[in-house]
Amino acid sequence: MLEFLPPRISEAVRHVNVNLLYELRVRSEKPLRANYGGHFCYLGAQGTSENSAAALIPTLREVEDIVYAASGYSVYSVAEQIKQGFLTGACGERIGICGSYVYESGGVLSVHAITSLCIRIPHSVPGCAFPIYDRCLHDGMRSLLLMSPPGDGKTTMLRDLTRLVCERRRLNVLVCDERGELSAYDLGETSDVVRYADKLTAFTAGIRAMRPELIVTDELLPEDYAAVKRAMDGGVFVFASAHLCDIANIPQYIFDRYIVLDGLGKIGTVYGADGHAVA
Repeated sequence: MLEFLPPRISEAVRHVNVNLLYELRVRSEKPLRANYGGHFCYLGAQGTSENSAAALIPTLREVEDIVYAASGYSVYSVAEQIKQGFLTGACGERIGICGSYVYESGGVLSVHAITSLCIRIPHSVPGCAFPIYDRCLHDGMRSLLLMSPPGDGKTTMLRDLTRLVCERRRLNVLVCDERGELSAYDLGETSDVVRYADKLTAFTAGIRAMRPELIVTDELLPEDYAAVKRAMDGGVFVFASAHLCDIANIPQYIFDRYIVLDGLGKIGTVYGADGHAVA
């Protein structure tokens, strides 16, 4: 995990409990920040601090070295990922990228002059999805959409929910891991993973080739709903997540349950297929 970090930052990370390290914000010539246990603080040579004066100040060279190392020392091999503004580390770490976008013929050609990185560290939290399973799946399978702002644990909850379904129901599960982070940990012995394919490709090819009973995918966008609905119409259940805070903003009501998260392992309101709250 985080093997791509340059020496100074890697040494700082050794002074903290990596199980509580959710995110690193690496900005060229600005204090290094970390989401540690759900709280943002500074990260220095001796660990966390509330004082920016104690923080490491990453250099532009260190930012560039992270991208180079995380790409397996071949930036060209991950050019398509970088065009989308992210890069995935070997252990499922998602590295968001800020820099200068270069366009050609109306499309993104590349991203260069990278100055900021948001490194999200994947975690396995066994049991965190028990409340969802017990409330929404105890009496049978349903299609579920997990909703919350970014960083509230949707991906971690999806991992554990997938594991629970594999263990308890032994369904054939197809995981559509578009960014290579959802499958950072074992998802269960009855799961199969398609990585780095867009949802339309993964759903279409996966259903034909693998005959799944459940498809799990992360970060659903409005343009993905057509592929999801086709899967459901064909008798496949779907678990997904979306960056949504309000039931009113859902593009289409196609899921059986809409679950608003209130932090990792915590359920806010659960809505039914008609968009009304259920007990």
